[in-house]
Amino acid sequence: MFQASVVKWILIYLVISPTISIICLSDLHSANLLAAKRKRMSDRVRKMFYHAYDNYMMYAFPHDELKPLTKTFTDSLSELGNLKLEHLPQQYNGSALTLIESLSSLAILGNYTEFEKAIIWLSENLSFDVDARINLFECNIRVLGGLVSAHILATDSTNRLVQGIYKNQLLDLAEDLGRRFLPAFNTPTGLPYAWINLKHGVIADETTETSTSGCGSLILEMGALSRLTGDPRFETAALRALRKLWSMRSSLNLLGTTLDVATGDWIEYSSGIGAGVDSFYEYLMKAYILFGRDEIWKMFQSAYVAVQKYFRHGPWYHEADMRTGIATYWQLTSLQAFWPGLQVLVGDIEAANSSHREFFKVWKKYGVLPERYLLDHQMLHPTEKYYPLRPELAESTFYLYQATKDPWYMEVGESIMNSLNAHTRVKGGFASIRDVTTMQLEDHQHSFFLAETCKYLYLLFDDSFLLNQNYIFTTEGHPLPVRSNWHEKFPKAYNLSNGSSTRNGKQIKRTSAMSLQVCPASMIQHESNERRLESACHIPDSRADHRCFSEDDCGIDANTCRRRSCSMAGYCGLWSFI
Repeated sequence: MFQASVVKWILIYLVISPTISIICLSDLHSANLLAAKRKRMSDRVRKMFYHAYDNYMMYAFPHDELKPLTKTFTDSLSELGNLKLEHLPQQYNGSALTLIESLSSLAILGNYTEFEKAIIWLSENLSFDVDARINLFECNIRVLGGLVSAHILATDSTNRLVQGIYKNQLLDLAEDLGRRFLPAFNTPTGLPYAWINLKHGVIADETTETSTSGCGSLILEMGALSRLTGDPRFETAALRALRKLWSMRSSLNLLGTTLDVATGDWIEYSSGIGAGVDSFYEYLMKAYILFGRDEIWKMFQSAYVAVQKYFRHGPWYHEADMRTGIATYWQLTSLQAFWPGLQVLVGDIEAANSSHREFFKVWKKYGVLPERYLLDHQMLHPTEKYYPLRPELAESTFYLYQATKDPWYMEVGESIMNSLNAHTRVKGGFASIRDVTTMQLEDHQHSFFLAETCKYLYLLFDDSFLLNQNYIFTTEGHPLPVRSNWHEKFPKAYNLSNGSSTRNGKQIKRTSAMSLQVCPASMIQHESNERRLESACHIPDSRADHRCFSEDDCGIDANTCRRRSCSMAGYCGLWSFI
């Protein structure tokens, strides 16, 4: 009997082993095909980057940005960009904005030779002692952020710079620029002016109007500068502005879009997650990751829940009045496409995927993402029909692929890349689109095309730069490492057994993943209720059949983050909003 059994199992093995081999070989073949495709796609993005970069260096450097149709330049960072060349101050020859913005991209692409050449040129030629009025927000995210990030990459022990070449030149430039920012914060409220003169500070009769993003999105770059230089003034100024801005929120935890830095009064009460507000939300989350400040996490948690409550409508996000939460404008703006990427950091993957797919549908409809699309009329905005090579959809695609490893997102990236090459590539670089209905081009290659659009597409197909590293990316795509010595403290570690409940004496208080500062996917419910959490704010009803005897039996809705209530019939639901 033993021999017969052995013979039987041998025969079974001989029958199924070829099938197992075929399956294994098939999986290996698929993996090889995927790897080969990723290599082809990353090579194509590399060529796109160098087509844009080489043309900038040939026709526009050392000025700010390239005009690819005429192969000329524009100094777009300051108001000097509106002057003709012969009217520029004699000492002004541009800030080499696109070069600064390209530094981290060159490092990610592994081109340390060009990275090194750029550092040497900047250290010998770049000066901020110029009579130029610049936008504080744009200069912060583009120039200060580019210099700080590149300094960190240049001092990384794994880089391949020639020994002794780098001696903190970029950090010295960043510190000089940061000091020139500080007079902007000398206001009664601590909220900074939107504009400042690099040589003379705040000029007489300067406008006191700024945006929420403009004064609430400075903490990453200025905080990092303080950590690197040991000078606390930069982080202190940015943090004071952030705290003041948060104190101006409404009772609904919503903020407006524009305000007065002298009085602290709101000018525009309507806001959403798009232009004028977008990076405020982004920097709350990323500042918590970078610096570990609990007060910033509490700001973000309240702000994020308020967005989900008052702005979200299905997969879309409209605008609303900060005072009432009532919808004001039903429109998609291209800047909103960053939101799914931010939701990945929160752990709201399903919501991120839902919105991302809607953005991509609009991209597919027009070939690119128009600046503004009217959701209530399902049509383009009559005047804002342009596409300036924005990176936000590529950015969210990268984040969602990193979170899910779903190859569909690589197909999205390939589609974005194909559209850019088909509609915006010209002999002199990549041109913006003036009208997405006609694909008429505009003579402008924005620096963020190299800093972000190409970078996120490249990282989508080749993420080797991120191997064994932990970075957050600024709103301009500049990587900053998450370092233990920059953290006030690390968040508590929660494992699967922690569930979503905390015990206070004899009472069990059900809590959301966001309250515990963990990813929803890593949590299960306590033993009596092992249902999956559907979002970061989600708290399931206490019973699977949604029956209730009191309000305490009802949870938080996964989509709207609103408290569910118990009806007279004894069922949990969003009854007060029906």
